[in-house]
Amino acid sequence: MSSETTAKPNPRPLEIPAPLGEPRTDAVRRLLAIVDRLRAPDGCPWDREQTAKSVAPHLVEEAHEVVDAVESKTDADVIEESGDLLMGICLLARIQEQAGKFSLADIANAVSEKLVRRHPHVFGDVTVGSAEQALDNWERIKRTEREEKKTDSSAIAGVPAAMPALQRAQRVGQKAMSAGFRWTNATDALAKVGEEVSELTEVFERTGESPDDAARAELEWELGDVLLAAAFLGNYLKIDPERATREALRRFERRFRAVEGEFGGAVGGQALDALMAAWARAKAAESSRPESHGR
Repeated sequence: MSSETTAKPNPRPLEIPAPLGEPRTDAVRRLLAIVDRLRAPDGCPWDREQTAKSVAPHLVEEAHEVVDAVESKTDADVIEESGDLLMGICLLARIQEQAGKFSLADIANAVSEKLVRRHPHVFGDVTVGSAEQALDNWERIKRTEREEKKTDSSAIAGVPAAMPALQRAQRVGQKAMSAGFRWTNATDALAKVGEEVSELTEVFERTGESPDDAARAELEWELGDVLLAAAFLGNYLKIDPERATREALRRFERRFRAVEGEFGGAVGGQALDALMAAWARAKAAESSRPESHGR
């Protein structure tokens, strides 16, 4: 879809919530006061010892816990895990503020300015016709910003290398699609998955069940292409491959535990036919499976 835009005569002004008396503002102010107290000279020894580098891994863990809560738990769990993540951000900001580097105000102002700048269809005189067009414009603005900063201005730049592989594949694929590098439709994207599976099959049939190191490297190459093509297909189907894999893993875990239950907690030594029959019963017992799923 084209990223061209048209002028909008009366852009909506930015509304700033009241600094006091607004529930969200007051709640965040209370959290900041608690974090400041924890980092005070007579505060919590553990919190006082933390550094930006020691806090960073906890943020990754807390972010994953938020995702897990959103996908499979209750609203109360989402509130709790989101609170842990928010607290971690506040703690990181306080650590850096005490080191004379930056504060939560700098973080909030930077992201606010970026959001306003990258949403000209909300805060400016631009109109977009769809969510896809809004995303295209977002990526175009980001590329312009990188060019101005003389950083990597590739259309696929800016995706952290440390992201989970499927999630990173999704984002790189989205960026490439927004730049115009895309299949005509999902059918073609699915055909690419089939092509990569065929190439993996050819290598597997040639190398056999016990590949040497060179053959294993070739298999790894082809398997990587299959997984990447499948992740890219998710973009055409509007399916998050990371989430789809997590859901598939949850299904596997439920079914495997059910199979274990049939055999008294251990599957070792059981005949394959018996295990597969127990697996089929575990699948049939799941009432939440979409009707269109035949596996």
